[in-house]
Amino acid sequence: MARLKDTYVNEVAPALMKKFGYKSVMQIPKIEKVVVNVACGEARDNSKILDAIVSDIRQITGQQPVLCKAKKSVANFKLREGMTIGAKVTLRGDKMYEFIDRFFNLALPRVRDFRGINPNAFDGRGNYSVGIKEQLIFPEIDYDKIDKVRGMDICFVTTANTDEEARELLTLMGAPFEKQ
Repeated sequence: MARLKDTYVNEVAPALMKKFGYKSVMQIPKIEKVVVNVACGEARDNSKILDAIVSDIRQITGQQPVLCKAKKSVANFKLREGMTIGAKVTLRGDKMYEFIDRFFNLALPRVRDFRGINPNAFDGRGNYSVGIKEQLIFPEIDYDKIDKVRGMDICFVTTANTDEEARELLTLMGAPFEKQ
């Protein structure tokens, strides 16, 4: 909860300042927001699927998701502009730190054959994205109440300028990167 935020202020920020030699505390990178996204193509046929997705995301993040609509029509996917095809949540502040703590320390270790997350999934501007294959890794999800196993994308948006700074920030925050 607030524990990770205190860790950032007391341990992570001073370590980053020392390692990268920042002149001002405002240069120290921090996590700006976390975006959790679930896209589901079958949702165009059955609105019950969308209700299940919204319910799962709400349980995982503790926040009401926003429905995402198709921007373009694609005939091959039987998709028309404006159809609802997914849901997403943007987390900031205390809820973000709480989610990051639960994700790194509770959910990821529950993945089968887990050796760490890919350290090369940075976008070149200091943002990190990770995809998970099933929502069951979160302890909030009850195995008996899910209708189908669905994956999700989780994007960590940071104020870091380089991937190296962002990798160090996430490592100090507890991200279990794969050993190379």
